[in-house]
Amino acid sequence: MSQLKVGIIGCQGRMGKALTDASQQSEDINLIGGTTSNETPDVIIKEADVIFDFTTPEATVNHAALAAKYGTSLIVGTTGLSADDEAALKSAAVKIAIVYASNFSTGVNLLFYVTELMASKLDESFDIEINEMHHRDKVDAPSGTALSFGHFAAKGRGKELENITRDNIRKKGDIGFTSLRGGNVAGEHTISFNANDERVEISHKAGSSEIFASGAIKAALWVADKPAGLYDMADVLDLK
Repeated sequence: MSQLKVGIIGCQGRMGKALTDASQQSEDINLIGGTTSNETPDVIIKEADVIFDFTTPEATVNHAALAAKYGTSLIVGTTGLSADDEAALKSAAVKIAIVYASNFSTGVNLLFYVTELMASKLDESFDIEINEMHHRDKVDAPSGTALSFGHFAAKGRGKELENITRDNIRKKGDIGFTSLRGGNVAGEHTISFNANDERVEISHKAGSSEIFASGAIKAALWVADKPAGLYDMADVLDLK
């Protein structure tokens, strides 16, 4: 089996560096290059089989259009995308295979489904709070992963997250979010189900960005021979 040719957009960022290390350590990956925010990615996108994009929403939309132009598969871990940004990804996915995920950790993706199950089995006497902490440089809050946990919890309750999210006084059935920033925390998430005299918590703590890079490598190897479409880590991990 020949090595998969990959490129990394934003190779000097936190995830870019982790992906560079993970790619160089994989016998199945041939890292052909990377770009910084000041460099044009056209050549790498054209030459690679799969591109890693953990950048910004605006940049990701542009990179998706280029990837669609050149027929290059895409791994997107950028968070904070708007509805229009996600629509642009779906449009590109008509021509290429894209794995788009808020988190590439196997453990986190399993906990998404645990959260949905718990929300479906614990009635609304259990208030749901989602707490997350990340390093001081993270831009978006709540994190994309926290929002994903929120969507799975809302799905378990048969509701849309947008209709039951609160950041002030909670009403019955609401889902609340708390975000903390500091130090070099790679990512910590706790989903708390709180009733009178009882609390149930599930949590995930990432020790470094290496676990996300490892999952992204797994996604790249998986998506390489897939038809055009928009996929997520549940597809990669066969959780559906």
